[in-house]
Amino acid sequence: MIIFTYRRIQTMVELKKELPEIFEEFAEQRKNSFLAIKEVKEKEIPVVGVFYTYLPREIPNAMGAAVVGLCSVSDETIPDAEKDLPRNLCPLIKSSYGFAKTDKCPFFYFSDLVVGETTCDGKKKMYEMLADFKPVHVVELPNCQTEDGIQLYKKELLRFKKVLEDKFETTITDEAVLHQIKLRNGINKALRRLQYVMANDPAPVNGLDVINTVYGSGFDINTEGLEDRINAVTDKIEKEYTEGKNIGKKPRILVTGSPSGGAALKVIRAIEDNGGVVVCFENCTGMKPLAMVDEENPDVYDALARKYLNIGCSCMSPNKNRLDLLDELIDDFQVDGVVDLVLQACHTYNVETALIKKLVKDKKGIPYTVVETDYSQADIEQINTRMAAFIEML
Repeated sequence: MIIFTYRRIQTMVELKKELPEIFEEFAEQRKNSFLAIKEVKEKEIPVVGVFYTYLPREIPNAMGAAVVGLCSVSDETIPDAEKDLPRNLCPLIKSSYGFAKTDKCPFFYFSDLVVGETTCDGKKKMYEMLADFKPVHVVELPNCQTEDGIQLYKKELLRFKKVLEDKFETTITDEAVLHQIKLRNGINKALRRLQYVMANDPAPVNGLDVINTVYGSGFDINTEGLEDRINAVTDKIEKEYTEGKNIGKKPRILVTGSPSGGAALKVIRAIEDNGGVVVCFENCTGMKPLAMVDEENPDVYDALARKYLNIGCSCMSPNKNRLDLLDELIDDFQVDGVVDLVLQACHTYNVETALIKKLVKDKKGIPYTVVETDYSQADIEQINTRMAAFIEML
């Protein structure tokens, strides 16, 4: 049996640093991890690339692999992708494929195995093309959150475990998976606690700083100690808040919608540049995936399937869990308005805007707007104008 290990590459956050410097460190984590992943490969440690929040990182982490996120958030390689893919396709899919095809992303380049999930039709077909030049394993994701769906997903996770064991000639024990479950639960608790500092009114810091910290933490391949590093940031924010430091009273915005990060954060900047503050980011890089895995369940794969399949993504039908989470978050964060950020050609999230609008306007009684965008910078002025008008009416 082969067990892969690697030492921690990054040190703990130093509390003596000022918050802007700490936020910048987390915002740069994706770039910093490009260097770290090279060191990992030099130590002959497996690298597993994953695309979406439905894939439990606990399983590859349990064999000592470094797990990296592959969803790309830049328009840099989209022209290369469009040589193979249609132009009217989601920018996340085109960007991810483009970075893989051009070898411009170290995470793709160094991945020994790329793992996709069948969250949408565009991704499924892209995985077929990706398999021409990268080893790919696709996890079949049920599109309904029923007991039958959970049992099907459990079988898929066991199949994924077997693929890892065979490919890397190792054994993944339940004890190792449980250790990773507890580790990931701690990280998710810390991420949830960090984001809930924004429930204070007035908000202690700008929402973009919190979002970048949460997003950046997802690229930290050293999960041991990550919980402490995140909690250290939250401790410092809370300490300064009790000392009277905050950003003042501003309209409080919740952002929901498509998977977002990188270039798509132009919407967050537009909100905060025009007098609002993003107090909650419900998207899959925010609050959406932070439920706990049941550590008391004696079947670790059943526990993982139940937690991950119940994430409220628009690929699920019906998607009651997203509506329930939004209902809760609007109250918890004292939200004044909701912005639904939809990537162009992301059909499931676009269709679901009707349901979200009904929840926000009819049930919660607050303003709602949809912003459809891509990864280009061409619509920044238009988005700024729209967000200024939306915030002015609050």
